[in-house]
Amino acid sequence: MVRRAWVLSLCLPALLSAALLRIEVSDRSDVLDGKAFGAAGPYERIVGRAYFAVDPNLPANRIITDLAKAPRNDEGLVEFSSDIYVLKPRDPKHGNGAVLFEVSNRGGKAMLAVFDHGPAAADPRMEKDFGDGFLLEQGYTLVWLGWEFDVPPSPGALRLYAPVAKGVTGLVRSEFVLDAKGTRQSLGDRDQLAYAVLNPDDPGLTLTMRDHSDSPRQVIPRAAWHIEGGTHIVMPAGFEIAKIYELVYTAKDPAIVGLGPAAVRDLMSFFKYGIDSDTILGDHHDFIKRAYGMGVSQSGRFLRTFLYYGFNQDEKGRRVFDALMPHVAGAGRGSFNYRFAQPSRDGHAFLNTFYPTDIFPFTDIAQMDPDTGITDGLLTHATPPQAAPKIFYTNTSYEYYGRSASLIHTTIDGAHDEPIPPTTRIYFLTGYQHGPGPFPPVRGHTQNLPNPNDYRWTLRALLVAMDAWVKDGKEPPPSRYPRIAEGQLAGLDAVRFPKIPGVQFPTRIQRAWRVDYGEEFRTAGIVTIEPPKVGKPFPILLPQVDADGNETAGIRMPATLVPLATYTGWNLRAPEIGAPDELYSMVGSFIPFARTKAERAKTGDPRLSIEERYAGKQEYLDKVETAARGLVKESYLMERDVPRVMERASAEWDYVTR
Repeated sequence: MVRRAWVLSLCLPALLSAALLRIEVSDRSDVLDGKAFGAAGPYERIVGRAYFAVDPNLPANRIITDLAKAPRNDEGLVEFSSDIYVLKPRDPKHGNGAVLFEVSNRGGKAMLAVFDHGPAAADPRMEKDFGDGFLLEQGYTLVWLGWEFDVPPSPGALRLYAPVAKGVTGLVRSEFVLDAKGTRQSLGDRDQLAYAVLNPDDPGLTLTMRDHSDSPRQVIPRAAWHIEGGTHIVMPAGFEIAKIYELVYTAKDPAIVGLGPAAVRDLMSFFKYGIDSDTILGDHHDFIKRAYGMGVSQSGRFLRTFLYYGFNQDEKGRRVFDALMPHVAGAGRGSFNYRFAQPSRDGHAFLNTFYPTDIFPFTDIAQMDPDTGITDGLLTHATPPQAAPKIFYTNTSYEYYGRSASLIHTTIDGAHDEPIPPTTRIYFLTGYQHGPGPFPPVRGHTQNLPNPNDYRWTLRALLVAMDAWVKDGKEPPPSRYPRIAEGQLAGLDAVRFPKIPGVQFPTRIQRAWRVDYGEEFRTAGIVTIEPPKVGKPFPILLPQVDADGNETAGIRMPATLVPLATYTGWNLRAPEIGAPDELYSMVGSFIPFARTKAERAKTGDPRLSIEERYAGKQEYLDKVETAARGLVKESYLMERDVPRVMERASAEWDYVTR
């Protein structure tokens, strides 16, 4: 039942000390007509827009690139706004005392999909959108906020409405790869909005093409292409598939991109330290004491960047997030606080190469790069100890092949394990791709079936452990990740992957390089060299595997402890889309075992068959349950999820033995 739907201004006292000015609500309604979620009771939905103003002269705001160049109001403050979406217990005293904030990935909402097995709806209103209701039953106040300025307008998408630095010009680099022939391509990343070319008819604009990230660039004649509408490039003869196209151009009026993390900082500060009561959230400040942040992929890299710049302390120096869960971020950061930044640009082996993503430093504790002489660390750069949160880094197998994940826990030379802070945990989710694939698996443009292994059961257990760590001081389960000292990490050439007929092990992976964007990049967030000068790569190590090709370290769920297949974090591009020696971004492989010994002998598969491993389905399921119960004891799996794990194991048996 809709209880209220109106536009309401929340005016906070002492505006000069409040970065959050007001929240204008466009919809306030009951979730699922007032359905009760366990002890937390009914939830309500608040949708609207949050308005902010920041003082460029405050030390906490000087970290925002180009803030001094933004327009100011009569009080000398820079104003901006963001879309906001909140799901909260109707009666806050029934909540669990914690805000769980998801950093929106390109304007979306994935938190209910990650933890509740929902469908990642842009505006969750249907029963199915809430999955099994796990987060709501836990009593969290769930919050989303727009932080990315280049999100295309669409229903339910969250955007940052940022001012621009008028009159400022600078370099922008656009890169794209096509899997099918086309003649027109946006200069933005995938669906994101692009910076317009300042002079589309400039004869000096140069479009290049290359085969791989480290291949020489070939210049395409200027007469063969043109700029359309300032934001698209057109080649009438057609772009070739599986080529890396790159255009560097001058743009004007950059958005103040760093106001995105500032908005997140100031909204979370309001939730934790704001006024005692307000007409939007009621008396929630009497009950909300803790703030957690989570982010998937781009959003996980956002959180690593958020920490690096020092955004986890508010304008008064208070800690913002008490704990963070950057998920599948690998060693990456991102384009979230520099001039003409393109936040959506990530960095893969064959997509968005050489953007400021996998750049030094990688570890929480400071390291010294002997090649550059720079000493730096994620938590030592600008985050004082009193503002440092507890951190759970969670990465899958893909992040080791496609996101340089080993760099977060190895020395710069790749020779030793690097210590991690006592407030940090690193969890390697063994045998998974970047995001869980559908089951049964459906092959797209990859050489192998995609990996359907589902890691969300573990993330739920880890969230419970993280909350207990902050709230009660209870130590979480120990870190589990591959270590050099235990022989669990190896270079690409030393991974002992079995020679499975018809399966090609990668010969190329994503690498992190020493890159030079110009003298002002580190100090002022200004890129003056595009494409950047590329130096030596950092050594990337990969998880070692057993005779089946399954990895030996990390949190091994029943699928890899009691396997029916080889589950990898890598897959290769199918020949029909070109570049078959390159990784297919973010997708792993599912390579089932032969069903019988005779079938194995016929194909020459070196892995034992299912018949040779298990007497039948019941024995297999018994072993799965034993493995699951062991993980429950170690707090890597919740007891409530064991039946679902068993259901999935049963379905997978039927699939591979049919």
